[in-house]
Amino acid sequence: MLREKKISVVQELSRDFSEHNSLIVAHYHGLNVRQVTELRAKLFNIDVKLSVVKNKLAKIALKGTIFANLDGVFSGPTALVLSNDPIAVAKILMQFANDNEALKIIKGVAYGSEVSAKEIEALSKMPSLNELRAKLIALLQTPATSLASVLTAPSGNIVRAVSAYSKK
Repeated sequence: MLREKKISVVQELSRDFSEHNSLIVAHYHGLNVRQVTELRAKLFNIDVKLSVVKNKLAKIALKGTIFANLDGVFSGPTALVLSNDPIAVAKILMQFANDNEALKIIKGVAYGSEVSAKEIEALSKMPSLNELRAKLIALLQTPATSLASVLTAPSGNIVRAVSAYSKK
């Protein structure tokens, strides 16, 4: 690879690192092209970037970022998974890793904190950001629905009482 190309790759990686708040590092030795393409498609659907670059270039790009602590995990065929929703990424990666033993999740950083493979597995069992938003909206709407039914109940009782009296 030419020096100019290497500089370009490092700059692009540095930009990607600054635009995302989570990074998961995985080894993909043993995955064929079809499997990697399938993983990329699943991750693309949730706006996640999967990059495969030379380890030395990745280590250079990591310097000065929130992911700088991960420079020791780069050995062998390494994939970088960058996102802003670590829970959704963890779900997809863990499901894919369970189906394909060749994918090994090594370590990551989520919201500035270093996470191990076990912690990434725990993240995968949590509800995603969209699921949490839906639950929050449901919780906020429930009191309003209850309040509306409580406020309409007295008028409904009066109407039923008047109706019963008029039938007498």
